[in-house]
Amino acid sequence: MRILIVEDEKKTAAYLQKGLREQGFVVDISPDGEDGLLLATTVDYDLIILDVMVPLRDGWSVIRELKRRGQQSPVLFLTARDSIDDRVKGLELGADDYLIKPFAFVELLARIRSILRRGPSRPVEQLQMADLTLDQIRHKAFRNGQALDLTPKEFTLLALFLNRPAEVLSRTLIAEQVWDVHFECDTNIIDVAIRRLRQKIDDPFPQKLLHTVRGVGYVLEER
Repeated sequence: MRILIVEDEKKTAAYLQKGLREQGFVVDISPDGEDGLLLATTVDYDLIILDVMVPLRDGWSVIRELKRRGQQSPVLFLTARDSIDDRVKGLELGADDYLIKPFAFVELLARIRSILRRGPSRPVEQLQMADLTLDQIRHKAFRNGQALDLTPKEFTLLALFLNRPAEVLSRTLIAEQVWDVHFECDTNIIDVAIRRLRQKIDDPFPQKLLHTVRGVGYVLEER
């Protein structure tokens, strides 16, 4: 299982990484909230351990953005912010647990295992942009109330865009997230897939949502 630790204190991060690796986990370290958010939204983590007081983007902001994007990895706050208000805030923002520093590693490990035993969170049932709706539970998509006939890959591709609205996604990222492979940059398989998806979700409707950003990738947004 893979864990992301967002922690700017180097000794704490190294201590956690060493201890968790000894327990069989794959562990990545991020020193600030911006980098942590990027990793959390591009790598499939089984758990994110998040400090509140990290540079560039604090832990509150990170978890808000993760939940806004529909990101499903469980989050455990590990922080010196020890007031009742802080604990309540963390849990209300969607954290699965909240542990105060200083901490005992055995307690942290017990809490991690407890979270992982719960299994994956239930995905957000419906994602929407303008009149485009995707039902992740029933595996159906609609535009302006009309059912869209999407292939499984097209459905997954659309879900990726709707989970990351207004974010420009590179071809490499799309390939890794939808096909789970690394494509050479000169392949046109992503462009073909985007074109076919666009024919279904945009061409029959006056408002276009799926846009090309030349030299970068694609973005789903209202313009």
